[in-house]
Amino acid sequence: MEKIVHELEDLKNSQQAIIQKLAKIEVDNIDLGDKRLEKDLPDMHQRVSDNLDTIAGILEDFATKTDEYNSQNNITALKEQDAIDKL
Repeated sequence: MEKIVHELEDLKNSQQAIIQKLAKIEVDNIDLGDKRLEKDLPDMHQRVSDNLDTIAGILEDFATKTDEYNSQNNITALKEQDAIDKL
């Protein structure tokens, strides 16, 4: 699960970077006035934003599942015991 969470967080960061780049292109296009960019960029921005919302929901779900798993399997105590055993 931790590997998937790490990859999802990386994906979330990538999506945020894409949103920032799209916003910059939109601002730069104010001076240029390219009709194709004016037409397509808002839709692209919305789709990436929707993906970001989905990723956030998945991460929230994984956090809940991880907490439940840790609670049910007493992971904190196991980690503490492992630390003691290594001493």
